Parts: sequence; structure tokens; C-alpha cells
Amino acid sequence: MENNNETVSRGKYLFAAFLAPFIWGFMSISVRWIREYPAEDILYFRIITALAVLWLYLLIFQRKTLRSDLQKFRNLPRNLKIRQSGLTILASLLIFGNWFTYIYAVNHISIQSAALAYLTCPLITAAAAYFILKEALRPIQKVALLIAFGSVCLLAKGSLNDVLWAATIATFYAFYLILQRISTGFNKLNQLVVQLSICALFVIPKLIYNQHDIPTAPIFWGTILLIAVVFTIIPLFLSMYALTGISSTTAGVLLYINPIIAFTLAATYFQEPVPFVKYVAYGVILLAIVLFNSSNFRQIKKN
Repeated sequence: MENNNETVSRGKYLFAAFLAPFIWGFMSISVRWIREYPAEDILYFRIITALAVLWLYLLIFQRKTLRSDLQKFRNLPRNLKIRQSGLTILASLLIFGNWFTYIYAVNHISIQSAALAYLTCPLITAAAAYFILKEALRPIQKVALLIAFGSVCLLAKGSLNDVLWAATIATFYAFYLILQRISTGFNKLNQLVVQLSICALFVIPKLIYNQHDIPTAPIFWGTILLIAVVFTIIPLFLSMYALTGISSTTAGVLLYINPIIAFTLAATYFQEPVPFVKYVAYGVILLAIVLFNSSNFRQIKKN
């Protein structure tokens, strides 16, 4: 019975880790709806809207948890307070950079460059987790990562510009995942609202200094609200929640679901030209995902 409970619990974390990139895979559709607006405006109002929605939710439904975490932070020794504060600030900078480069790439480079980023991200995450967090990799997982790396190299041959953008987007998010794995002990929604609040400290002065006109079109604000809730708060919470029960490496590899969806949308919905070799490469990556998670699938099936 205990083993069954452990499997169900692990399955819950795996499902959260799967659902986050699945949702993100469709984000390019909403971003393209407002492509005529500058990438920084989309980012700034995304952060402010997500922050307002999240604070509203926490103050109405999670006040007890919020007070508990504040007290927990106050009770930490000085060195741990400094460590937690440093991790939170760094995580905020990384997610800010990831969002900006992703929005710019989708609207001004190509959907495929954004997809390539999230093909590269799991490799960076797995390597960082292996060397920094000392997370173990089974032989079959190392083989799966080598297969995925080969496919990424195959996809990268087409455009150096796409590769550079992809590497930048991927590096920001990979190290954000690593930091979320290190930073534990606090409610994940509370951590997220603090990170977004730090991002807002950069955003609000920028909006005032640049004297940007606030957009008035209903399509802009409807899309921003959709991005803030469905493509920001929900998947980030799922991702952070998953990391409390599974390794950074496993969560990173499941990110491959995002680019597979993004690539499919690029080829079908957005009608971007796609050479046949890319279809082969994405098929091989799907095989790598199955190989990497084969032991998890067997354990869940067994129980």
C-alpha cells in the first residue's frame, strides 16, 4: 500500500511537470495576436497583470499561508535570510530575461527559434543538475540525452541567429529551474508573487521613464490577461510544484513537450516552411523523452 501511495504521489508531480510545458506550447498563438505591440510592452504589462491577479488571489484565499511564510522567513538565521533573498532575486532576473527573449523571438525571429530554445533547455538543465546538484543519471537517461543533443544539433544547422536566440532563452529558464529546486521550504505561490514583485520593481520605473502610452485596445488587455493567468501563473506554479517531488533533470526533460507543440503549430497553424529533416529530428526527440522516462512509466504501470 505504501509503495502504491508513493507511486500515485510521484505520478502527481510528473503530471504537473508535464502539464506546465504542455500549456506553454500553445502560448505563441496568444503572443502573435498582439505582435504589433513592442515586445517590452507585452512583457511589462504581462508582469503587472500577473502580479495583480496573484496578489488578489493570495489576499483573498491564502492569507494564512502568506503570514506563515513571512514568519518563517523572519525566523531564519541571518545567513539563510541572505541566501534565500539572493536566490529569489536571481530567480526573478532569470525569469524576466526568459520572458523577454521568448516574446521577442516569437514576434520578430520565428516560432521555430522559440521551439529550438526549449529543445536546448532540457540539455542545459540536465547538465547543470548533474554537475551542480549532483543529481544521478541512469545509463539509459544519458543515452536519451545524447540522442536529444544529436537532434538539437541537426535542427541547429539551419540558422545561427535562431541558435543564438534559442540558447539565450534556454539558459535563462534552465537556471531558473535549478534555482527553484534549490530554493525550498516556502509555498510556491508565495515565492512566485515575490519574484513577480521584484520584476515589477524594474518594470514600473521603465514604464514611467519611457512615458509609454497605455494601450486601450480590448484585444490587447484580453490577451494580456490570458497570458498572465493561463500562460504565466498556472504553468509556473505547476512547474515549481513539480520540483518539490521530482528531480530538476526529469522536469527539464519533460520540457521537450513544449517545443514539439510549438513546432507543430509553426508548421500547421502559422504555416512556417519546415524542411523534412526537422520532422525527423522532432520524432527522434520524442523517442528520447520516452527513453528518459521509461523507468517512471514502468513503475506507474506496475502499480
